[in-house]
Amino acid sequence: MFENIPILSLLILFPLVGAIAVFMMGRSPKASKYTALIFSAIPLALSILVLTQFSLNTGAEEYLGNFQFVEKYQWISFLGIDYHLGIDGISITMVLLSTLLVFLAVIFSWNVEDRLHQYMGLLLVLEVGILGVFMSLDYFVFYIFWEVVLIPMYFLIAIWGGSNRAYASIKFFIYTHVASLAMLLGIFALFFTTAPELQAQGLIATDAIGTFDMLLISEVAGNLGTALQFAIFGALFFGFIVKMPMVPFHTWLPDAHVQAPTAGSVLLAGLLLKMGSYGIIRICLPTLPDAAVDFQIIMVIIGVVSMIYGALASLAQTDLKKMVAYSSISHMGIVMLGIATLTELGIAAAVFQMFAHGLITAVLFMVCGMFQYGVGTREIPLLGGLAPKIPIISTVMMMGFMASLGLPGMVGFLAEFMVFTSTFDTWGLWVFVPVASVALTAAYYLWAMQRSIFGDLTDRVNLSRLRDAYWFETIPLVVLLGLIILFGIWPAYVLDLITPTIPLVFSGVI
Repeated sequence: MFENIPILSLLILFPLVGAIAVFMMGRSPKASKYTALIFSAIPLALSILVLTQFSLNTGAEEYLGNFQFVEKYQWISFLGIDYHLGIDGISITMVLLSTLLVFLAVIFSWNVEDRLHQYMGLLLVLEVGILGVFMSLDYFVFYIFWEVVLIPMYFLIAIWGGSNRAYASIKFFIYTHVASLAMLLGIFALFFTTAPELQAQGLIATDAIGTFDMLLISEVAGNLGTALQFAIFGALFFGFIVKMPMVPFHTWLPDAHVQAPTAGSVLLAGLLLKMGSYGIIRICLPTLPDAAVDFQIIMVIIGVVSMIYGALASLAQTDLKKMVAYSSISHMGIVMLGIATLTELGIAAAVFQMFAHGLITAVLFMVCGMFQYGVGTREIPLLGGLAPKIPIISTVMMMGFMASLGLPGMVGFLAEFMVFTSTFDTWGLWVFVPVASVALTAAYYLWAMQRSIFGDLTDRVNLSRLRDAYWFETIPLVVLLGLIILFGIWPAYVLDLITPTIPLVFSGVI
């Protein structure tokens, strides 16, 4: 159906055009909102259309790595740079998640008043960068989109953030940009060290200085020396785990989340963190398989420490939003643990956990935003007895917490169960160490819920400003909770996309 239509380019083009249009509508807030809504709805519709045409049976013999809707155009040919896009079962789940969350974030931000056209425009620019990362098959293009993401998120925090927004935005930018530079060094190392082998095999011209093509590099990078593979893997891995983020490179995240506006927090946790784990899965493992095996124990330790530390830190928080921020570190640790198993089940579980966490954490940060603006505070000790007063917010809070702690019937349960099953298959009874984080997760969520919406109503809540959810807050939450339950009961919708791709992409690792 899309043989002659650059559908993936259109996915990137529409939010870009929308962002430009919205930036030019400074005098018309209403037009800004509806334009942003339309140009975020179009990519969502296109991604669903792509899903309907996505083949679950395309094998490696048809296209290397099972990539579909491939677009490849020469760009800077003497440097081996091509505009190269494609999606497989891993990336299509992230594309769908991205277009959905941006669309819902636009709706949720309907009552933003301060510089609305800039706010909405930055959300659309953010979507451009995120989609580009998940669809790029050229390292140079990948890096451009990776860096594009930093700019709108920096300004969303710095302009519309909380009282300490200047510190949080600068810290976010420094951490993630330094990590990006380490990743760039790894990319250049791959570019220069694989060129001789690519020339010898006739994959690039003998007079070419190299290529940034991910697929071609992955064909020969496994032939590099062990020490060289280890060094390149380390540079790339560092760049990706800072973005996830994993302990001990996590300290930028709580500050960024607490200060960011609600839509910024939703997209930061739901999508930007997934860029890091996606990079490990898309680049590190299939490209440098020997180094992946050498790094396995390091990945395990980082994942487990992040799970337990994030859970303990969440237990100590009094701010709902900061608690959810630390919970994201713990849940991304689950993703890392799944990757570290280096098994088909574990990697598929990691991708599914990325998808599940994106849906769940969007609900949680939206709830935190509603507490801030509907109750007047996110401080748990100041809350209590609010369930009868704000029934919609309270119900959504309970469902979001239950989903995040892994209640059966919701999408988080199966994702975590698959990770722990693959962990048991790989390391046996050592699985009980990371499983301890599940008990801690239940503890901090149930304790926070008990203190904030149940019990006696405190005299520290201003009842005169108390309000329940507005329509533009309720609609995104209903959609997200519906999907959380749908994919919890029927996970095959997502897993059928992911699992056929795993043995193709990771045949040199698993």
